[in-house]
Amino acid sequence: MDTGDVRDHAADLPREPGVYQFVSGDVTLYVGKAVDLRSRVRSYADPRSARIRGMVERADAIDFAVTDTETQALLLEANLIKRQQPRYNVRLTDDKSYPLVELTDHEVPRIEITRDPEEGSVAYGPYTDKGRVETVTKAIREIYGLRGCSDHKYRNRDRPCLDYEMGLCSAPCTDEIGAETYREDVELVRRFFEGETGVLADPIRREMEAASEREEFERAARLRDELEAIEAFHGEGGEAVSDRSDDRTVDVLAATVEGQTARVARLHSSRGQLVDRSRHRLDSPRIGTDVEGTDADADAGDGAGGSGLDDGTVPTEGGETTSTSEETATTPAAVLSAFLTQYYAERELPDAILLPERPTDDDVVSWLEAEGVSVRVPGAGREAKLVDLALKNARRRVGRTDEIAALADRLGIDRPERIEGFDVSHAGGRAVVGSNVRFVDGSAETSAYRRKKLTERNDDYANMRELIRWRAERAVEGRDDRSDPDLLLVDGGEGQLEAAREALEEAGWEIPAVGLAKADEIVITSEGARDWPNDAPELRLLRRVRDEAHRFAVRYHQSLRDDVSTVLDSVPGIGPETRTRLLRRFGSVEGVRSASTEDLTDVEGIGAATAETIRDQL
Repeated sequence: MDTGDVRDHAADLPREPGVYQFVSGDVTLYVGKAVDLRSRVRSYADPRSARIRGMVERADAIDFAVTDTETQALLLEANLIKRQQPRYNVRLTDDKSYPLVELTDHEVPRIEITRDPEEGSVAYGPYTDKGRVETVTKAIREIYGLRGCSDHKYRNRDRPCLDYEMGLCSAPCTDEIGAETYREDVELVRRFFEGETGVLADPIRREMEAASEREEFERAARLRDELEAIEAFHGEGGEAVSDRSDDRTVDVLAATVEGQTARVARLHSSRGQLVDRSRHRLDSPRIGTDVEGTDADADAGDGAGGSGLDDGTVPTEGGETTSTSEETATTPAAVLSAFLTQYYAERELPDAILLPERPTDDDVVSWLEAEGVSVRVPGAGREAKLVDLALKNARRRVGRTDEIAALADRLGIDRPERIEGFDVSHAGGRAVVGSNVRFVDGSAETSAYRRKKLTERNDDYANMRELIRWRAERAVEGRDDRSDPDLLLVDGGEGQLEAAREALEEAGWEIPAVGLAKADEIVITSEGARDWPNDAPELRLLRRVRDEAHRFAVRYHQSLRDDVSTVLDSVPGIGPETRTRLLRRFGSVEGVRSASTEDLTDVEGIGAATAETIRDQL
């Protein structure tokens, strides 16, 4: 589209508020809002940067929608950007990544580190140091014995589990502790998370001193490390952020920008307690002059919702341009403008929003304030500390790819913190085994690996069905001591995935599952095959899980084959090297048994006499 085309399109537009879209074929390149559609679109006939010019040239049409008010235009723009993800707009992507500690809404609450608190639970955090959170949570369980098992495993137990034997749980499930005493312990834990450090630090200190007096120096050193983590714990996020006298709902936002990626951290406070947190990624427009969009410039702006093409001027009523204070989306203030409309357009508004600086788009602030939301930039006190905490969350890991968030976005599921991979290995239906590996936060959790011997048959689909049904039934019946995963990955294509889904349905275990075929690295989902870019971080994560499941299965299979091959060790003249050559040639002991004398003598180290001995022995 050239400048003449833009003027022609603009001449047909009304002088009313609304939303306009630059379109190329079926693809929306850019969505913008306008007080005056005709004047706003006409301004693109005289682009003031190569970036804007490139967008206009790629477009072949301009669509528009008229709204009654500027606020309606602002919200419609935000919804269209979220739904269509235009190439030239700032785009919001959820990126939840920081842990909280929750006490569940149960008559016998469990304590759990989570990124997705259950409805009704009490959550504390967010915390940026996961290792410290794990240390403190373990210390809490050692001192107060709070359970960590799922509600499913808690029910119908007739004896305490291993956690009780290890001193991590007081076993309320079998009445090893009374309900009232357990609730008192829970209340002490609540007091700790609300800022009373001594509730946990004092008993740890006393035990440390006692261990030192008994000359148990290793235990004393471990307790010392725990004590340091506990005493530093509230300095990370809990100190001075609680105020039970405050009955409002408050969202605290902060943004950081690096290159073409921005992140917004959101803390949510209800009745003076931090009860939720999330992080969100906003992707800037792809800039460039070629069709593929080689990035050459990170600028993106034009206020709320990602009107990411303005260069600091907007049209007047007569179509002329005048200077404005709007910044590009390379600044945190402009990012906050984009975030506020896209995030809150479809959500319940809080009573107040606290920000480190005022957004660039006054329309956004006016809309929020018209809806009864107090938008403030606090300078000191508790609110300022909350903003500082949000900034700390926003700055964490900016510039690093979050594979788990990318995978969640691709699959359209909640963030899969826990992924389990499955594979089957066998030799022509012999020594059939299955592997079950587990990754947490993108890293292998080898202590949670499991393996299983399967029915001997040369049927990969039936083998995968048996393996998944074994895992699912153990979970449903409470016989597996691991928490449920967020995603299952099977090594294989459509056939293996369908077998896995059948097993999940038979067992009544509702866990998302996908497959990853080796040959072409195609991801198989419930909606069909997906060919993701080879360097996509989410694909790299699935590959790691798949490859580890394969390695673990093959290792177990080989160990079983080694056990079976010991029958060859009793054959005179057969040593380890010759045994290995025989198994490589014939695949199994059964293959060796079926081989003719002539075939056996083809193997290095096997003469006619030894071949006859093998046939006689086997």
